[in-house]
This record gives sequence, structure tokens and C-alpha cells, in this order.
Amino acid sequence: MTARQANAENIVERISAVVGADQVLLSADDMAPHLSEWRDRYQGRAAMVVRPKSTAEVAGVLAIADAALRPVVPQGGNTGLVGGQIPFSGAEIVLSLNRMNKIRAIDAAGYTLTAEAGVVLQRIQEAADEVDRLFPLSLAAEGSCQIGGNLSTNAGGVGVLAYGNSRDLVLGLEVVLANGDIWDGLRALRKDNTGYDLKQLFIGAEGTLGVITAAVLKLFPNPKAQATAFVGLDSAEDALALFEMARAASGPMLTAFELIPRIGLDFVLRHGPGARDPLRGSHRWYVLIELSSPEPGNRLDETLETLLGEAAEAGRIEDAAIAASVAQREQFWAMRHALSEVQKPEGGSIKHDVSVPIAAIPAFLAEACAAVERAVPGCRPVPFGHMGDGNIHFNISQPVGADKAEFLDRWVEVNAIVHGIVQNHSGSISAEHGIGVMKRDLLPGVKSALELDLMHRIKQAFDPNGILNPGKLL
Repeated sequence: MTARQANAENIVERISAVVGADQVLLSADDMAPHLSEWRDRYQGRAAMVVRPKSTAEVAGVLAIADAALRPVVPQGGNTGLVGGQIPFSGAEIVLSLNRMNKIRAIDAAGYTLTAEAGVVLQRIQEAADEVDRLFPLSLAAEGSCQIGGNLSTNAGGVGVLAYGNSRDLVLGLEVVLANGDIWDGLRALRKDNTGYDLKQLFIGAEGTLGVITAAVLKLFPNPKAQATAFVGLDSAEDALALFEMARAASGPMLTAFELIPRIGLDFVLRHGPGARDPLRGSHRWYVLIELSSPEPGNRLDETLETLLGEAAEAGRIEDAAIAASVAQREQFWAMRHALSEVQKPEGGSIKHDVSVPIAAIPAFLAEACAAVERAVPGCRPVPFGHMGDGNIHFNISQPVGADKAEFLDRWVEVNAIVHGIVQNHSGSISAEHGIGVMKRDLLPGVKSALELDLMHRIKQAFDPNGILNPGKLL
């Protein structure tokens, strides 16, 4: 028996010695929550699920796996939407980081927070708020997603317009490499011009280059004044015009600009508990707009009211409601965050997470809606998302009464239609969800041969044995 075969033979015992036997899950029932994606698109298989508690334990597990050539799939809150966190071959070790859930430090004066990879995003938001600071990453899954997964997929969310993607919110990382080496890059420096910015290689790499175990995150002043409005409009062109007016009138105070179609609001009203239409009439499109300021005396309601008045006079909006209380603001945002979930009761949904230049959004929406309706008569496009940064979740619900399985069987065909239009507008087929396995085979169509070669070279340098999340991204 070779040394490598010996390593493989006793791998369960060796890993148990590192993390404890009770943290190595082997039964189908114990592993089940780690093997399926929440949309039920992917159902995986694994050899075991391992739950380390510390960076040292992660390093020990990876060293054992690398020596035995055992594939490892890092997993956070399992909220990913492209299958990047799911094992498929049955030989993988799922490395669950949910026990690494400590906030190691908060420096309110320095506007930083250091958190382990398994800390739930909402807990980071709350910890920042406890010291009167803001961590602005915000998305619908924030109550269950974990910061390690957020960084590994470069999550976006509703605050990108003002604060940027996940990669813009990180100062330093701690990462365990495939062979078990630990890179301590937990630096809280705003300026560090001493060579390659290594942390950026791991952000958005979907666990294929190393396992993020901790991060130094940027904090911001907590908003002391906010104004939020739900606006009804006739067209996406009007929404674009309103966005341009809002940017000109409020500058950096414009912190959210979300686009919602009427059908999306109808789904929320039909399936969202306690949801109420915020406007009296029905409109083809809606915008959720928010202004924020760290100055408590800033009269943002007046600024927003003036903006909406000017937009109405210009014929760009049909109606609007400004939130009169914190509770009403929360109701507006609850409707926006419910958009993904309320599509489930409507049957099958073919998803697209795309981005185009902001000025191209109206043309893209018109072309894509017409194209998919020609291809699948009766289908119901539900495009919504972050208009302020060009990211549209172009989802398509099945025709009423159609067979769900037959509709979802057309996923690849419909993707090709939508992605072709995205490329015609110089856009991206993945704005914030990542590549995973769902979009892996699409990359050669949107990346040059040189780009793909460089990515493969980086992968080979960091993970020469190819154990980290194999079959994902590349």
C-alpha cells in the first residue's frame, strides 16, 4: 500500500483527531442539510461533512485532504444560487464553517470589524450597529448567509450603489491554502502598497484557491437620517430618468435604487404575509428609492419630496409614497426582499443574474422580455433588481397551468437567449451570484482564451493537486 493509499484509508480517523469525532458527519440524515440547494435545483452527495471550530483545525483538515488527494467543498450558510457550495461526486469532504462564528474584534474608531467566516451576515450588521457603525452589505438571505460565503462569491446586494460589492468592503483576510498553509493577511490598513493585493484573488474565487477563515471588514458611519419612497412609473425609461435626476440631486446620499415590475409586486401581494399595495393605483413599474445621511439634521424627506415633485412635473413618475415611519420603511423593504421567495408558489422559474450598463437597462428589458415571450408563449418575465448598479435579476416564471418540469427543461435554451442579449449590450452573465457549476460551461463563451488561461494558471499555483471545490468555476 502506498503512502497516499494509507492516507486515504484512515482519513476519517485522522480528520476526527483534528476536529473531534462528533464533528465528522457520516450518516445520510446528518449530512442532508449540507447537500441540497434551497431552490432544489441541485442535490449533492458527499463522503462526509466536517465542522472545524478554528483556523488551525481547517488547516489540519486541508493538509490531510491534500495529502490523500481528497476533494474539499467549502460551505458557509448554503444560500448560494449557482451550485458552488454543493458536492457532486460523492467523494468530497464538505468543509462546513458554521462553527467558526466569532467576531474577533471591533474597532469603532478605526471603522473595522474582524469576523470569522461562519458569522452570519445579520450578526455582523447588528454588531456594527451596537457601536454606532454600519456594515452596508445587505441581501435577502442575510439572516442565514455567512460572511465567508459572501466574500467567496463577491456578494452584492442592495447597497452596491453607495458602498460597492463585497470585495470593496474588505481590508484583510485570513486564508487556509490547499496544503494547509495559513496566510495571515488580517491587516486593517487602508493603504498597503507592498506588492500584489492577494486578498482580491480569494474574494470571488468560490473556494477554488483557498478557504477564507476570517476577514477584516470596513465599517461606515451609521445613517442618522433616511428617506425612503415607493414610486410608481409607466416605463423602465422613466425609471432611468428618475435615477439620473436622483443622482444629480442627492449625489452620495442616494444609497438604494431598486427596480420592481408590477408582476413582481402582484406576486408579493399574493404570497407575502401581510403585504399591502403601497400605492392606490396600478403601475407597470416601481422603484424603491432611499436617501441616507450620517447627519441627524439632514432633511432628506424634503430633498426626496422635491425630487419626486420635479419628476412628476416632468412626467416621469405617476405616483409615490414616502415612508412616514420606520415601520413603513421596513414594509417597503420587506416587499423588495420578498421578490425571490414569492416566485416559488407561481411554479418553475428560470433565473438570470445579469448586469448591463445602466443606460442600456430599458433596451435590454424590452428586448429580453420580447425574446423570451416569443420562445415560450405565456411565460411571465419578472425582471427586478439593483438598477442603480446595472444588476437585473431577469427571472421568468412558467406560463400559468404549464408543466413545471417541461418548462425548467428549457433552462439552457432560455439562458442562451437572455445571455446573448446581455452580451450584445456589453454586459455580464453573472453580476453577483458567481459561476459555480451552473455557469461554468458558459465561461468560454464570455471570457477570452487568455483570461481563461490566466485563471487556470492561478488555480494551478494555489491548488496544484486540484482538491479545492473541483468542477466549480473552472
